[in-house]
Amino acid sequence: MFSFFPSPLQQFFLTVAILASLVTTISTATISSVVTNHSWREDDQVDEVGMEMVVRIGNHFEAGGRPFYVNGFNTYWLMALAVDPSTRGKVTETFADASSAGLTVGRTWAFSDGGQGALQISPSVYDENVFKALDFVISEAKRHNIRLILSLTNNWKDYGGKAQYVKWGKASGLTLTSDDDFFSDPTVKGYYKAYIKTVLNRVNTFTNIPYKEDPTIFAWELMNEARCQADPSGNKLQSWIEEMALYVKSIDPKHLLEIGIEGFYGPSTPNRLQFDPNTFAGQAGTDFIRNHGAPGIDFATAHIYPDTWISSSIPGDHLQFTNSWMQSHIDDAENVLGKPMLFTEFGESMKDGNFTVGFRDQFINAVYNNILNSLRRGGSAAGSLLWQLFPEGTDYMDDGYAVVLAKSKSTSSIISMQSRRMQMFSSRCSWSRKLICRRN
Repeated sequence: MFSFFPSPLQQFFLTVAILASLVTTISTATISSVVTNHSWREDDQVDEVGMEMVVRIGNHFEAGGRPFYVNGFNTYWLMALAVDPSTRGKVTETFADASSAGLTVGRTWAFSDGGQGALQISPSVYDENVFKALDFVISEAKRHNIRLILSLTNNWKDYGGKAQYVKWGKASGLTLTSDDDFFSDPTVKGYYKAYIKTVLNRVNTFTNIPYKEDPTIFAWELMNEARCQADPSGNKLQSWIEEMALYVKSIDPKHLLEIGIEGFYGPSTPNRLQFDPNTFAGQAGTDFIRNHGAPGIDFATAHIYPDTWISSSIPGDHLQFTNSWMQSHIDDAENVLGKPMLFTEFGESMKDGNFTVGFRDQFINAVYNNILNSLRRGGSAAGSLLWQLFPEGTDYMDDGYAVVLAKSKSTSSIISMQSRRMQMFSSRCSWSRKLICRRN
């Protein structure tokens, strides 16, 4: 139940109540997947969808003056599918599936560094065909009214990441001893900055919109799961975050920016280390509160993987950890950082020996309920993104976390219900002094 303030205009509140009731009764439409075999034509245009740039207002997001809450998903390999004509239609299918479940934000890689099929073949050398694949991903997201978080590189070796940048540095004659030199070597940092500049200034060949002007992009992410284990103090990573955040904002001040870290607490908050999943997490070189206090970082992120961080054999502990992990981060985002909190990855692997769809549903419900509890009291939780959504016929890419909505009706129902709830909150709540959403 909600109480609304101020309350002088009875007709206004009656209208709001009617609209909210309509939202809850609308069933999720089933949208058929349209597989389009696009060629890379410069004049290919997409249907225009009225999107506004998402902005941060205090510890909440807004779009077009209205609250914006996130029920989203990850599908990191969309660009790789888009570059191949035989699989390009799966990109469209992924967005159609997501839209049918009411999902509003997707997270995917906007990088592929070195190796076969790379976007960035070598420093500042790009494959235009792969870039057009990224253009296509963004244009299809726009067509399905889904916004994107675009990650700019990887902590891990998959798709190149920081290890590839260090390899390029070594090949040029630099003396580098660790992949974590990515965070401190001036030349390597220059490679990364050049990539940022190229991506942000890119003009989409399907929409003719520069990336830095496109409201389809919800936010930029500096690095997927950034860690700097070579420096447990966290100083090296912190300096890198501050430098890169200011650099991104100097090119693109309009879009939101986040780091991409997993949410581990570090040396700056010893009283919070108790919430880390293990002692190793506190030595990863990341520092949740300190990192997210950096100028230019608009919102906080964390991931949730109890099956790899805690134990694969005691599901009960997974839920207990999930609840305490989420609550500590929501509290810190609200009371310390004053920023929105987005859980950008969460999942339970089918490779877990105790995995059942029923337990996965229970886990997803726990994540969703923690977010709803925060929303009801006006807290910092802004939403979550499931790891990860798969279209049918892509099982060969499954990392154990695949959720195919058409094959898992119970999970699909939970996801769709959360989408409706988030839409209802967006309809009922406003931060513009007209209406305040509070818990009774």
